[in-house]
Amino acid sequence: MAQGRDAPVDDAVARAMTALDRRRFLPPDQRPHAHEDRPLAIGHEQTSSQPSTVAAMLRLLAVPPGARVLDVGAGSGWTTALLARLVGPTGSVLGLERHRDLARWGAANLSTTGMPWAAIELADEGTLGRPVVGGYDRVLVSAAATELPEALLEQLAVGGRMVIPVRHTMLLVERDRAGVRTSEHGSYSFVPLVTTSPTRDAGAPPDRRRPRRPRT
Repeated sequence: MAQGRDAPVDDAVARAMTALDRRRFLPPDQRPHAHEDRPLAIGHEQTSSQPSTVAAMLRLLAVPPGARVLDVGAGSGWTTALLARLVGPTGSVLGLERHRDLARWGAANLSTTGMPWAAIELADEGTLGRPVVGGYDRVLVSAAATELPEALLEQLAVGGRMVIPVRHTMLLVERDRAGVRTSEHGSYSFVPLVTTSPTRDAGAPPDRRRPRRPRT
């Protein structure tokens, strides 16, 4: 029987999100709100993105077991942990975060999940991603670029997929031997993608990945 329009989805992404409670990746004052489908502040002008947006991005990424994955903007470690659950012990996930305190906290959160094939590290100053021989099978980016970053395209393996917002549009980028093709998948609001380390802490964090109203 076909599922109804609002029926819960039962797939690898849904199972990963059930196994890895968002609450574990939130500051104490935000944990009572973990079940709410909205962004929650984690400090340093960053948020834990709303679960429906995270799920949409992960389904678009289509992460297979055994993949090598790059997570740009790891934050609290939740998306890195979800990616690690999807790739399993035969894969690997590298989460990068430009805020030193968040990188440490995210790494500590990730360490409690028992998935040593994933890690969160401080992003390299002035660099997008971290090049590896052969590239990454999947790349997830959690901030908006003004244009498709050539540096990340170069790190995407043949046969790979990248999900990245460019301005306010979610893009799926696919690389094959013939080149790169992109497709658009909805309109969202994001903080800018930057490569420099922050120089100071700021006040109340803005939404990091909040869906905008559909374009008409």
